Order: sequence, then C-alpha cells, then structure tokens
Amino acid sequence: MNGQLSPTRLAIGGMLAMAAAFGVGRFVYTPILPQMLADGALTPSSAGLVAAANFLGYLVGALAATNSAAQRAPRAFFMGGSLVGALTLAGMAAAPSLPLYAVLRFLGGAGSSFVIVCLSSMVLEPLVRAGRFRLSTSPFAGVGLGIAGSSALVSMLAWAGFSWRASWIANALVATFIVALLFFLLPAPQAAPAAMSSPQASREKLSGPLIAIVVSYGLFGFGYVITATFLVAIVRETPALNPLEPYVWAIVGLAGACSIVFWSWVAQRTTDIAAYCLACLAEALGVALSVVAPTAPTIIVSGILLGGTFMAITAIGLGIARRLTQMAPQRAQGVMTSAFGLGQIVGPALAGHMRETTGSFLAPSLIAAAALVISCALGLVVARADAKRR
Repeated sequence: MNGQLSPTRLAIGGMLAMAAAFGVGRFVYTPILPQMLADGALTPSSAGLVAAANFLGYLVGALAATNSAAQRAPRAFFMGGSLVGALTLAGMAAAPSLPLYAVLRFLGGAGSSFVIVCLSSMVLEPLVRAGRFRLSTSPFAGVGLGIAGSSALVSMLAWAGFSWRASWIANALVATFIVALLFFLLPAPQAAPAAMSSPQASREKLSGPLIAIVVSYGLFGFGYVITATFLVAIVRETPALNPLEPYVWAIVGLAGACSIVFWSWVAQRTTDIAAYCLACLAEALGVALSVVAPTAPTIIVSGILLGGTFMAITAIGLGIARRLTQMAPQRAQGVMTSAFGLGQIVGPALAGHMRETTGSFLAPSLIAAAALVISCALGLVVARADAKRR
C-alpha cells in the first residue's frame, strides 16, 4: 500500500478529492447558473455551450490521462488536475464573456478528468489490493457531499445578498483549501504488481462485453447530464416550485452521498451489473419526472433519484470495466471516462438549444431518459455475456 497509509486515510483523501473536483468543481455550476441567467450573464443556449465546454475538457483530459507519463506519475497529474480545477472556479467571477467562460470550464473539465482517472492508481487500486473492497467505492460519496456543501454555500450567499460572482470565488477558496489538504493526505502510490501494469495488459483488446459497457456508460453520461445541469433552472422557471430552489440541489447531493452504500448493498445481494442496470432505470424515471410532472413532490423525488444514482452508476460502471478487462486499471478507467465525457458534451448543448427553440426542457429530458433505458439494455447484454463466461 501507499507506505504506511491506512485504508481509512486513503478513503478520506479520495472523498475529499472527488468533493473538490466534482461536487464543487463541476457541479457548483448548477446552483449558480440560475443567478447568471437572471443577471443576463448567460442565456440558456450559451449556458449549454459553457457546460458542453466543461465536458469537452473532461473528454480531452481523459484521453490525455491514459498516456504513459500519467501512468508513471499519477500523483503529479492528480494534484495538478485538482489545482487547475480549483483555480478556474475563481476565473468564472470575471465580467460576462462566453469565450472566457468556455475556456475556464474546459480547463476545469480537463482537470477533473485527471483526478478521476488517476484516482484509480492513487486510491482505488491500493484499497482493492488491501482487501478493502467496500472502502474502494467510498470516494465517490465525496461528490454528493461536495454538491450538498457547495449548494448550501451558494444559497447562503444569495440569501445574504451576494452576487453569483461571490459564489464562484467562495467555492474556489473551498476547493483550493481541499487541494492543500490532499497534498499531505495522499503521497505517490507504490507501483502496482507487474501483472497489473505489464505492456501486454496495456495493449489488451476491447472485448464485446467491454465495448457494450463502454457504450452504455457513454449513454449514461448523456442521460444524466441535462437534468444535472439544468435542474435548478427548471425549478426557477416554474413559479410554483420557486420555494424549492435553495434546497433542490442540496437534496441531490445528500442523496448522492448516501447512494454508494445503498447500491453497494444491492450489488452484493445481486450482481454489480444488476445494480448498474437498476440504477439506470431509476435515474431514467427521475429525469422524466423533472419535466413530465414538475410539482414539488415530484421534483423532490426527481432530485433524490438523480442524486441517488449517478455517482453509484459511475462507481459501479468503472468497477465493471476493471473487472472485464486485463488492461492497466488507469487505462481502463480512461477509456470509460472518455466515453462518459463524449456523452456529456452533447447533452447540455442540445438541451440549451431546444430550451430556446421550444421554451421547455421537456423534449431533451425525455430523450435523456430514453438514453438511460438503452444504457440499461446494454448492461443486460453484458450480464448475459458474463453469465455465459461462468
């Protein structure tokens, strides 16, 4: 393991890293966005483009993180990505400029992809090698905690009369502080056993089941991201739902923080693929509910279903890919993250454009729900192939 580091310390470090890079770095855009729209800093269409730029950066970063340099020095890329993600948040407080916002979110997305790809070498694989399989999924709960915390911070600043610029700066300070903690919490990992990092493993071909789970994971990226980007905006646009605005994104985050334990329990009593498929269907229902019947109870259920599934699907999906392939774990994680990033790029741009042309998020959200159902179907294909192998 990483020197004398305890599994608990590794898990806490992983949770903090995911909280900073994703819970704050990526998803704080969602609760701040309605304020930016109301102030005229962005339009629905340009907001979708800025979100898509973040996801394009995520895709480019994921592809870059599969190179040999990142595999030899994962801590440098991990810490560098964490710091870039934190610092770009502060830049979002600048005067409205679509090109600047797009560049900053692109860089932030690239930084977050380095974090999640290198997380495999930094935290996940050391925990698995130590026999702490349950702890190996715990870092993903950090995303939900980061979402809940950043949402609360944005709501408090808005209540106190501060602008959206203050929210970006405050969250940048929080993320930077977490990165400073990570510098001491997570030293460089020891090299993996030769069997896991051999050249033959790195050149392992993609099998049929692995291709199916990669495509499924990409569709999941498209399926969750529209609601994850625009849920708070949907609440603000519906007068009857306005009282929920300060709370709905925190509900998503708290559900996400609890989801890893629940879906790990489901996977242990069924299979990892069964849990993955069930979570995709639950998320499809949540995405559809956010636009088909937008009442206070259904929006709360939608938030719970979204938050209660998307990080669990991420954790379980990456675990399935590592199990199905003999590639180096970081390389396998990079392939999945790239597919996920590609799916995410299309969603916000499509949703923002369709919102301006139709006046509603109904059509793109239903398309996203359908993508999640297809993602589940591809998971069933993987399950069938898995059963034949046994």
